[in-house]
Amino acid sequence: MKIGEKTFVSLSYTLRVGGDVVDSASASNPLEFVFGAGYLLPKFEDNIKGLGKGDKFEFTLTPAEGYGESVADAIVDLPKDVFMIDGAIEDGLLEIGNQVPMSTADGQHLVGTVKEVDDESVKMDFNHPMAGKTLDFSGEIVDVREATDADMMGGMMAGGGCSCGCDGNCDDESSSCGCGCH
Repeated sequence: MKIGEKTFVSLSYTLRVGGDVVDSASASNPLEFVFGAGYLLPKFEDNIKGLGKGDKFEFTLTPAEGYGESVADAIVDLPKDVFMIDGAIEDGLLEIGNQVPMSTADGQHLVGTVKEVDDESVKMDFNHPMAGKTLDFSGEIVDVREATDADMMGGMMAGGGCSCGCDGNCDDESSSCGCGCH
């Protein structure tokens, strides 16, 4: 069977950015998803469409094909008191590089990366962690089968990752990534 609409795909992959491995899924703990359900980058799916079990793949996605360019307006200075809970800031929260789940005034969930901290403010970057980066993927199709009704309801199964650099815990706000990709 070949990868196409309403197929359930298991694959191993390695994602490199600038030559460094930033995410991967092994054949023993593969990334599993329903193809075409909108859980992965469209260009990622375009590059694996038509492949079958045992087929290898290798391709590069530009920033525009991946998570977009880094947007300067998404880097903001916030007052330090925004991070206070009961008058205190959690120890270790405002460390450079930490990803912090936050909400806008209207309840939209975002994840920001701490860029700078001073006595009064915190510079946060709300771009996707992979924004502005060229993504180099390689891997192998572990299995392809017709998606069941249960698969269609679940869409994306537990696995090694989600192509965002956060090892599969994308929706878990307590995770270090919380990138929100599905």
